[in-house]
Amino acid sequence: MTFIGIDLGTSSVKAVLVDDRQRLLATATRELVVSRPAPLWSEQNPADWVAATLEALRNLKRSASEAFRRCVGIGLSGQMHGAVLLDERDRPLRPCILWNDGRAAAECAEIEAAEPASRAITGNIAMPGFTAPKLLWLRRHEPEIFGRTRKVLLPKAYLRLALAGEAIEEMSDASGTLWLDTGRRDWSDRMLAATGLERSHMPVLVEGSQPAGRMRPELALELGFDAAPLLAGGAGDNAAGAVGLGAVAPGSSFLSLGTSGVLWRTTAGFEPRAGSAVHAFCHALPDRWHQMSVHLSAAACLSWWASVSGQPEAALLGELGPQVEQPSPVLFTPYLSGERTPHNDPQMRGLFAGLGHDTDREAMTQAVLEGVAFAFRDGKDALETGGSPIREAMVIGGGARSDTWLSILADALNLPLKRYDQAEAGAALGAARLALLACTGQEPEVVCTAPPGEAGLFMPHPARAAAYAERYAIWRRAAEVSRTLR
Repeated sequence: MTFIGIDLGTSSVKAVLVDDRQRLLATATRELVVSRPAPLWSEQNPADWVAATLEALRNLKRSASEAFRRCVGIGLSGQMHGAVLLDERDRPLRPCILWNDGRAAAECAEIEAAEPASRAITGNIAMPGFTAPKLLWLRRHEPEIFGRTRKVLLPKAYLRLALAGEAIEEMSDASGTLWLDTGRRDWSDRMLAATGLERSHMPVLVEGSQPAGRMRPELALELGFDAAPLLAGGAGDNAAGAVGLGAVAPGSSFLSLGTSGVLWRTTAGFEPRAGSAVHAFCHALPDRWHQMSVHLSAAACLSWWASVSGQPEAALLGELGPQVEQPSPVLFTPYLSGERTPHNDPQMRGLFAGLGHDTDREAMTQAVLEGVAFAFRDGKDALETGGSPIREAMVIGGGARSDTWLSILADALNLPLKRYDQAEAGAALGAARLALLACTGQEPEVVCTAPPGEAGLFMPHPARAAAYAERYAIWRRAAEVSRTLR
């Protein structure tokens, strides 16, 4: 038996093929494009996700045809919070409004006024990136579209609809809509009513490790499977990353340095901390929850700086060497798309500070890496306030390939970080593991272990950690200035 994991990200669709011993047999990636038709807007065409996914699957088949043919299960992971609006024939009515879209700030206050128990029910403060505020924005600004909407799906649920013909969602992704009673793991009629919706607008709910549809027979035949694979419930991208890393026991933590940034902690129960803009969501596995600090621009900041400076990211990192000796004299705040934890402000904007005639590109590159690290420090402080300390974290995401950046993060957070080679498969590997669980019924603790091989360990250096602690106090003043920029 073999299994496929598909991760529908913001910048690409990634797919992995593994065997029943979780050995990686093939990988495939297809790029995606984000449209920004107006300030604060961020959208994608759902048809592009389907086309990219099918091409990624065909690439897996070309790489390992025999193993691909024997695939029995597919797991889906996806970017969270996106709003795909469907008509009565399940056709998208408009482009999907994405997780990093900030247009619905005013509607967040409207939701919390309409349902005063919103934070207690969902475990989260209303944020523009969540799905529910987007629907209020559409009701106000695109009422004809809102009136024709018969179903609202998250990105990976739309992909499942295209692959299997069924509207099904799982708990971790549903947690990011503001429509889920997160403690009860069920849709909240009160939260739906606050946005003018009913349960009929929502997909069926399952756990991430449960069966959730089967590929349409004609599509399975076209792609070349022996039989139509079973689809697992899957997971939101970060929950899938946790499954791939083995972060399934209470207290386990990881740091995701992707387009956005996440510091994650698995919890045994529902532990909301909405006041500090920490997310409290369901895990993709039954009877487990998690907390996250979320930062809207992480590795995206380095990509932006590479574009502005006209240098490839690898070249910029290469100029710094494998490790920096002290903090940069330049400060950078990474709020290119606003911020969630701890500020919950989509209008925040980034800045460089401390520039002089002697400032060079290397100092500014280092400042970008450090600015992201300090934002994670904000998130770590928010997670630890009123809770236990985070002792160590595994790392995942494209930015985690940089030894330099991980060294800076370890020092700035004063936190040991572990990087596994196979962790680069990330959320796609977690999705494949969920497919294995759905097909075999094995216990999660047996399947969801740390990736194989030795972990690279990045330990905080005492002198540098002390220097970064002093620099962080100064950086916080720059972050406050960022809150005034509009």
